[in-house]
Amino acid sequence: MARVRYFAAAEDLAGTAEESRGEATVAALLAALSTERPGLGAILPRCAVLVDGSRSPGDTPLAADTVVDVLPPFAGG
Repeated sequence: MARVRYFAAAEDLAGTAEESRGEATVAALLAALSTERPGLGAILPRCAVLVDGSRSPGDTPLAADTVVDVLPPFAGG
């Protein structure tokens, strides 16, 4: 199962900082999260989703040792 880590507002909306997920691809993961947690789903299109530290397309496979980071947009000043 892939390890998914949430940061800032994504963590608040997910209700957890980290969890293990069994979806096979990034797209499947994002679809499942949007269905299970509509509040999180609302911000996912604006989030950076990194797979093992790199932005990855939706068809990227997720393996047992994969780390997915969900980072919402950060405001700068």
